[in-house]
Amino acid sequence: MLGRDYDQICSVARSLEVLGERWTLLIVRDVFNRKRRFEQIQENLGVARNVLAARLARLVEEGILEKRRYQERPERFEYFLTEKGLELWPVMIALLHWGDRHLSEPSGAPMLIRHKGCDGMVDDRGFCERCGERLDAHDAYTELGPGAPAEWRSAATAA
Repeated sequence: MLGRDYDQICSVARSLEVLGERWTLLIVRDVFNRKRRFEQIQENLGVARNVLAARLARLVEEGILEKRRYQERPERFEYFLTEKGLELWPVMIALLHWGDRHLSEPSGAPMLIRHKGCDGMVDDRGFCERCGERLDAHDAYTELGPGAPAEWRSAATAA
């Protein structure tokens, strides 16, 4: 992450102070995808535990994630997106679609976003391509796309 002393009067620069480190947006992505426990996120990302702990603490401090205890002994927590965190959904959708257009394997997108209401595909601006409704994070779900690795499909079948 950029240091907090990065002093530019620019909303993009200020946003990057919070979100500009690689692991940060991947953590947010994982929480959007219902990976809420430290161990789940760490296993999925392969990030060092100390780095993950620092990023989670910063996201909680910034009001993007909320930490909720789910076990007392030993004390363990889950992380949930706050309203501020949920407002990152359009950013995540735009990045996903940009990556699909410019960086996907020939087999296609690894993950698809669909509208819960009609199962239409969600476009890069957060609209349903089938019904035209403007969506937010609560209105959508993910599914494996044609470019998803075989191990993802195996894990999904096992679950």
